[in-house]
Amino acid sequence: MMGRKRGSRVIVAEDRPLTEEEAALAAEAAAYAASDADYTQYEEATGKDDLGPPPTLAEAIAALEACGDAEKALGAAAYHKVDRRYLGVPVPLIEDMARLWRAQATLDDRIALADGLWHSDIHEAKIAAAKLLTQARIRPDDAVWRTIAAWVPGFDAWAIADHACNAGGRRLAGAPERLDEIETWLDAENIWTRRAALVITLPFTKSNHPDATERAARARVLGWCLRLAPDRDWFIQKAIAWWLRELSKHDAEAVRQWLAEHGATLKPFARKEASKYLK
Repeated sequence: MMGRKRGSRVIVAEDRPLTEEEAALAAEAAAYAASDADYTQYEEATGKDDLGPPPTLAEAIAALEACGDAEKALGAAAYHKVDRRYLGVPVPLIEDMARLWRAQATLDDRIALADGLWHSDIHEAKIAAAKLLTQARIRPDDAVWRTIAAWVPGFDAWAIADHACNAGGRRLAGAPERLDEIETWLDAENIWTRRAALVITLPFTKSNHPDATERAARARVLGWCLRLAPDRDWFIQKAIAWWLRELSKHDAEAVRQWLAEHGATLKPFARKEASKYLK
């Protein structure tokens, strides 16, 4: 039985031009996504199969290790430049594993497994942890939110931070009051925590017809962009530009006004990036 043909889910650095290593990793991930490779053990559940119990932490790590590639791991370590273990597992395959584990586990099981994977400090395990908790509808979701929020102070690189923020952003749609907690991240010493305040709120940029709650959230985060603008760190400037650029696709006028009033507070590259889609 052949596996599903996967859509391209290549993660490319938002924060710099492609390097040779990144281009190679992206090409390999794209080739995997376009292939008909048979990974039947990680196929999406149909709802009719007996999937068995969820893996233990040790079993989940062993599954990731079994799919690793030493050469790819070396390339990933050189690219990400963070001192942790890398296995060289493509992100689409990690997603397939996490999808199966989600189907096997109760919510409590998933939270426990995700937290264990995160604290293993293995790059691919951290990504799997975020994928385990990335889901549009979870009720109740307080324990999921608390788990993700507890990871934020330890962020140390854009890649795994962005995966975790993608999971956390899903938890904001139904609970915008969590913006109060996120606002405290703006004062963190850790730049990745400050940056996360913008990345995790990106879902609020997406609607063409925002309701009153979404409009209020946008106005609030635009205020955070102004608050962070004096921070000259490249990654912070890039995050501000990213937020404004995404909002400009759905509310160009709000971004034009922000740039007219506050654009001079940004570095030139950030102003250019923020206005990329403005005509």
